Amino acid sequence: MNDTPQKPARPKAPPRRPGLFMKQANMLRMVYCLIPVVLSGVYFFGWRAGAVVSVCVVAALITERITSRARGQAISTACLVTALLYALSLPPTVPLWIAVVGMVVGVLFGKEVFGGFGRNFANPAIVGRAFVYICFPVELTGRFVPAFKGFPGGLAQWSFESLSRMPTYLAESGGKVADAISQASPMWVARQYGLEAVANSGRGASMWDMALGSVGGTFQAGGESVGRVLTSGCIGEGCAALIALTAVYLLWTKTAKWRLMIGGFAGLIVANVLFRTVLGFDGIGQVPPLLWQLLSGTTMFAVVYMITEPVSAPRKNTAQIAYAFGIGFLIIVLRWRGIFVAAATFSILLGNLVAPLLDAGVEAWERRGSQK
Repeated sequence: MNDTPQKPARPKAPPRRPGLFMKQANMLRMVYCLIPVVLSGVYFFGWRAGAVVSVCVVAALITERITSRARGQAISTACLVTALLYALSLPPTVPLWIAVVGMVVGVLFGKEVFGGFGRNFANPAIVGRAFVYICFPVELTGRFVPAFKGFPGGLAQWSFESLSRMPTYLAESGGKVADAISQASPMWVARQYGLEAVANSGRGASMWDMALGSVGGTFQAGGESVGRVLTSGCIGEGCAALIALTAVYLLWTKTAKWRLMIGGFAGLIVANVLFRTVLGFDGIGQVPPLLWQLLSGTTMFAVVYMITEPVSAPRKNTAQIAYAFGIGFLIIVLRWRGIFVAAATFSILLGNLVAPLLDAGVEAWERRGSQK
């Protein structure tokens, strides 16, 4: 019998509690890119746009905190990216409760029910955006307003709806503030009346205005003697020039994969040239010019920020190009032939659904090649 005294067992250290946020450098750089876009949204639409962003961020963090804590995990920094992208895709005057509902649905059913970050099949921001668009179509398509012009712009206003009278640059319309909400976006006017109606006498949105995001003026349709108000788009899609600058930063820092971004633009260009230039669908209600497509609507915002979401995209390089190209191509087709205005939303969601099939197809092709 061994009488050697045994050393007492060292007590096991308690498991380390995760920090509040995961350390995700790429996602943090994405947040840095989106902050200037948020500020531009406040400048163009007033501080209510900032309130929409704020409630979405809070709702996303609370939702993910509850679910991730149950799994013993920290909140992903990607949650902030999801919240910002979703909020920036909403109209400036969307009811705050609708913004919160869509955010909770996007985080909970677009990511958390599948196990959290890295396991989502679709872009959570797109899931939330599609949900509120389908459930609340009037609020999602009837809450657009003109952008504030000149300094300090919306920095000195709560929202366009809070004004007591029409701004000077809209006074010729002769209407009231309530009449100016959701009258027509440049894309809608071009589709219904042609590009000339938007650029008529410089009273609409010039290409320069569209590039900088200061869309707001009047246009005349047909034989109307009084101009109607031209409204801008969602909070974050206005300033195409700013989005282009952040795209350069994302590619330079390798935060976004170039195949996804370039593939998306390639799909847009090919579809536009094919249908407008080659096949001749260039009249009223058909395919607008390529530069118009890039500067109006959600095109730049969708390609630079949404298509490049890494988790819902394919893993294989060839599949990534096909995936992004298909989404870009589909945006043009749905914008032209579809009856819904959310062409980018549904194009990206469809792309998310086929992404695993594209990876499987590329893998099968590679195996076939290796067996020869």
